Amino acid sequence: MTRLTHLALGAVLLLGLGVPASSAATPDKLLPAETDTVVSINLRQIIDSDVIKKYALEQIKQAIEGQEAKALLNDLGLDPLKDIDRMVVATIDTSRENTKFLLIVHGSFDPDKLFKTAEAQSKKDSDRFAMVRDGNIVMFKYQPETGDPPLYGTVVNDNTVIAASEKKLIADALAAEKNGPAKLKPELTALLKKMDDKASMYAVSLVKGKFDDVQVPGGGNLPIDLSGIQKVLPSAETIAMTLKISVDVNLEVTFGMKDDEAATDMQNTVEELLKQLKPLAALAGAADERAKPLADILATVKTTAKNKDVIISGKIAGAAIAQMIRGGGE
Repeated sequence: MTRLTHLALGAVLLLGLGVPASSAATPDKLLPAETDTVVSINLRQIIDSDVIKKYALEQIKQAIEGQEAKALLNDLGLDPLKDIDRMVVATIDTSRENTKFLLIVHGSFDPDKLFKTAEAQSKKDSDRFAMVRDGNIVMFKYQPETGDPPLYGTVVNDNTVIAASEKKLIADALAAEKNGPAKLKPELTALLKKMDDKASMYAVSLVKGKFDDVQVPGGGNLPIDLSGIQKVLPSAETIAMTLKISVDVNLEVTFGMKDDEAATDMQNTVEELLKQLKPLAALAGAADERAKPLADILATVKTTAKNKDVIISGKIAGAAIAQMIRGGGE
């Protein structure tokens, strides 16, 4: 789960533009049949967004300009700000300690350069990089210095590269590219069809039974009571999230609960939590100029319960983003 968390956090740091028109998402054809969670990040829209251009693009460019990173990217023939369109992360939760994943990156690539650079790196740093074969498949293995399990990657074609936590997921993805997509779980397919493909980011997850023994922090010096969340989370069966950013940031999270009663309990719990957070946001705003928008942001959060779903939505105004970053207005 640690590697999945790092991937998710890295993705969230790049969140950007959403567009007004919507389009139903089409499941990526390389997704493994056993997939439980899908996170799709529209990097092309994000990099082109006003928010990233104003507040993050220069920092991103500076990070890429690092000597070692720039040299490797040049060897790969890759400009991540221009050549990468979308990233899709699929995970398979076999246990809390063992989450398998497949990362799919869509864009414009030069397969020859990618393979040659990876091969050269395997000769330069054989302790961490190696070329491996699985039948007729050529892939590259990367062993993290942290001691975490190895990662595997390969080029699918000039529009797609993939990386995974195990060789079988690479082989299955290549088979799907050749023979057609695997049949996903019906519940996951239904969730994906409700997503907006033009959103900056969307995520869907099957979570039935996964919160049964999750312990929510409580007691001690926590200023809010999370015991209600502890009670209602085990009744959640699905989670879906959509993030769009244009002038404002709009977030919507939907919990699919086991029944109508559980949905009502979840809505009431969230609303009680918001009541606890609002005075804390006011105090934070009084103490720090940058935190002043928090109260206004919480005021936009709305909850609705419809059938078995609980929908939580909220908005961050562009001016609020500027104040939180700069401590003042635009």
